[in-house]
Amino acid sequence: MDLKVHLDEEGIALSEEVIGKLERFAVLLHEWNGVHNLTGAKSIEAIYTNIVDSLYPLTFIEKPKALLDVGTGAGFPGLVLAIVLPECEVVLAEPLKKRVSFLKYACIDVDIPNVRVEAKRVEQVVHAPFDLISSRAVTNTALLLELTKKVSDAHTCYLFYKGSRVFDEIGDVQHQLDYDIVQKHQRNYLYIKGRA
Repeated sequence: MDLKVHLDEEGIALSEEVIGKLERFAVLLHEWNGVHNLTGAKSIEAIYTNIVDSLYPLTFIEKPKALLDVGTGAGFPGLVLAIVLPECEVVLAEPLKKRVSFLKYACIDVDIPNVRVEAKRVEQVVHAPFDLISSRAVTNTALLLELTKKVSDAHTCYLFYKGSRVFDEIGDVQHQLDYDIVQKHQRNYLYIKGRA
């Protein structure tokens, strides 16, 4: 099944050019993964599933002008979002060298000029407050909010890709947050709106 079919099923409408870039990214990741073991997604089809998972929140969030993705790994969700949001400045914080090498190579190969890869932990990133901070499978919600304090302000929104533990995690911080949890398949998307 091609990527467009997957995207159509979720109501995600993209241009042919953007879909072509996403498919090129999938092929590249599949090749690198065979050597460097960057992700558990071992087939093109599994990579497509991760791409759709990364993009689904675009159906319900406000589009950011500046995005920080914490612990991007093999590119989910940050690099995938960058392909689809070419007007958005995207910073990928990823401390592991082989993943950084892949992300930098992919930006050149797939032509994603709006990305800066920071080979460091998120607490070392220096930048004006971001519109949106995203993260998938990195750490718990309270710690993510703490680690990103220096690069967020009252208007910053957060998008965390979570599993079933999200309900326990949000219990620790919910009193101070305006948030939604959108459920899709096995995924819980935690969308925290700015604290303004």
